[in-house]
Parts: sequence; structure tokens; C-alpha cells
Amino acid sequence: MPATHRTLILALLLVAAGSLAFATDAAVVDGPADTVADGDLAIERADGPNGRYAYLNDDEIAIDVSASNPNIEDLSFEGVNVGTTGTIDDVFTVTYTADEYAHVWIEYPSENVTFVVDGDSIEGEANNVTLAPNETVTVGLALDTRGTAAGAQLGADELSIEAKIAEPEEVDATATGASTQGTADGGPTKTVASPSADRREFVASGVESGAEVRFRADGMPIDRDNVTLEGIDMAGVRNERVELNAAGSPVPFANGSALTAPTRPRPVGYLSLAHEFAPDAVDAMTIRLSADRDYLNATGTDPADVTLYRQTDAGDWEAVSVEIVDEAVVDILGLPEDRVHFRATTTEFSTFAVATREPRFDVTAATVAPEAIDPGENVTVRATVRNGGGAAGERAVTLTADGNSVASETVALAPNETATLSFDETVS
Repeated sequence: MPATHRTLILALLLVAAGSLAFATDAAVVDGPADTVADGDLAIERADGPNGRYAYLNDDEIAIDVSASNPNIEDLSFEGVNVGTTGTIDDVFTVTYTADEYAHVWIEYPSENVTFVVDGDSIEGEANNVTLAPNETVTVGLALDTRGTAAGAQLGADELSIEAKIAEPEEVDATATGASTQGTADGGPTKTVASPSADRREFVASGVESGAEVRFRADGMPIDRDNVTLEGIDMAGVRNERVELNAAGSPVPFANGSALTAPTRPRPVGYLSLAHEFAPDAVDAMTIRLSADRDYLNATGTDPADVTLYRQTDAGDWEAVSVEIVDEAVVDILGLPEDRVHFRATTTEFSTFAVATREPRFDVTAATVAPEAIDPGENVTVRATVRNGGGAAGERAVTLTADGNSVASETVALAPNETATLSFDETVS
């Protein structure tokens, strides 16, 4: 006998009979989010297709996996299957907005529905996730509908999202986006915290005078994943303790200015490095960057044209030499081969701009002989073209008369190189 397909409805409170609700009993503030814990936790629907299962119902987050969900336009959708197990990832997010680390978990009395993060339950204080200030965690559902009947209700009507301040000794470095690096060999103790995806807080203590300190940034976005900060290396450190905060942005920082330079490079992103030590406490700093190969190809960028500019105290921008990490070294270090890796060494700390050098062609002089002609007579036009950009390139130079193209010639120039083109044409 053929099997009969039946579904179990998992839905909201205050909708059709046979529904299941999840509510947090809190008011929304400043945007489409449910807030709890005195406003320190914001709950929002997640990005992606499964975010449609979450929405605000009278300013409370609600999960609805049934035909009653107003976000589901598929008229054939009924719910989840009876007698099965499975997960629905990335349904809603919880963001912690206060200034200290916090343990966050969910209380929900159901044998059939479990709230999970990366597949692990976050129900009960023992299964909490530890969030840093402004850190976000994405929550999904694990479902077990075995032993149920079609149309049955699963679990209770409400969930409770709990949070408490984490004591310093309780903070799990991995869960908070912080990590301890390089302590096994008796060297300095190094800690890297990630208050947000595009920020890193580096701290090293117990540094011997003159030692090198290397920090991993693990792909901190500068221009999203297109260009990222991979690490900071400090040479000749003379302080017992050093602190350095890094931030990335695809646009100029709020208190900064956009990149300007005589060669008119194209800015890709900006990197701010704020330090808590005297400038002469460190001999030099190497900034390790990487760029996605597909991004470079899509934008027609030669890796050799990627460079770095440092903003001076006077507000000017000066170029910093950048080298491409050799592919053999990339292989030895086990770095991702789908990215191009760069290193730039500087002796000063500031705001930096990652940019690409580009050719910039300008006509700097032109002559016409004779200056006046009648229709049908010959004229000679000479034009001096200069590449004032930072990269070699070629351009088509076109001679026009009354807006119409008369002649064209392609010229290839190195940076700061000039060429004089001559056009001998009869103008009608």
C-alpha cells in the first residue's frame, strides 16, 4: 500500500487551532526587534530564507512554521512532517548590546522542539552561549516529531530568553570571539578579542625587551571578505605590555577623511590602528593582509598594484611599500590559496587605506597647425599625453571635430611617462 504523506503544524500563538507560539513578553525599541533583559538583548529575524519563519507579533518575536505564517507565500506549504527529525537553521538572531560579557540561554519546556546554535542546544543555563558586547548569535530549531499525530501541538506557548553578566574567570575565550595566542613556548601572553566582526583588540603581556610579538586577526573584514586583515607583527617591542585596537571599514571612518594622493589611487577600504603605548616602544610593525582572488579578477586588479597608504598627523596620505607573499611561502604556511596575501611594514601607527594603483591618462598639451582651415583642407594635431597614475596602462586617444570622431590611436605608458601623438587629417 502506498505511504500517505502527512504533516505536523508548528505555528504561533493566537493563530489557527493546532498552533504553537513562542513569545518573549517584551516591547520593541528602535527598529524591528524584540528586546529583553532591560533592553540588553535584541531578537530579530535572521537573514536568509529561514528568517521568514520569525517575525514580530505585537512587538514580540514569534516563530511560525505553518501555513498560518504570513511570510510564507507557498499555498502548498503545511508544516513539518510527522515522525521525523531535522533542523531549521538560522531562524532568528540574538544580539547582546551592553558593555560586559554575558551568558545567554533559552528556557523552553518541550521534548519536540529544541533551540540550537550551530547544532548544539542552548536551552538551560548549562548550555549557555557567552556573548561579547555587540556580538550576535544565530539561533535555529531542532525538531523531533516522532510519536506525534498530524495537527498536534508541540511544546509550550512561550519561551524565555535569559542572560546574566559573566564574571571574568567564566568567560569562554572561544565563545566570546576572544582567543589566547602563543603562550606554549613561554613567550608573552597574547589575547585577541573580537567586539564585532570588523574590530580586533590585541593585548600582549609579559613581553621581553626587544622581542617580537605576532597577533592573528583571522580575516578581520576591511572591505567585507574582499580584503581582510590577517595579522599584526611587532618587532623590537620594549614594553612589557602592549595594546592595539584595529578596526576595518570599506568607507572612511566617521572622524577621518577619504584617501587623496597625486596618483589618484582607488581606495578599497580603511584600517584604523589605535595603540596604547609610546611610538618608540616598538621598532616596526608589519601589517598582514589578504584579498580574494575572484574579487581581484572581477575588478581587473593586478595584485602588484595593491598598495597601502598611511595618513600622517597633518592629514596627508603617504604610500607604504607592499610586498606579495610568495606562493611557496603561502604553501609552507598553509595559508588559503584562493586569496592573495600581502605584507606591509611601517614604523608609524595611524589610519591606513588599502588601495589599488591605476593608470590615469591626461592630455597635458595640444597644438593645431594651421590654426584655421577651410573644409577639405589638411590639419595636423599634436597632443602630449601623460600617465599620472600609479600603474602602467594603455588608452585610446581620440581626435574629434564638431563632436565626431576623426581619428584614434592607442598609447601605452608607464607611470609618469609621456608620449606625443600626431594626427594628420583632412576635415570636411
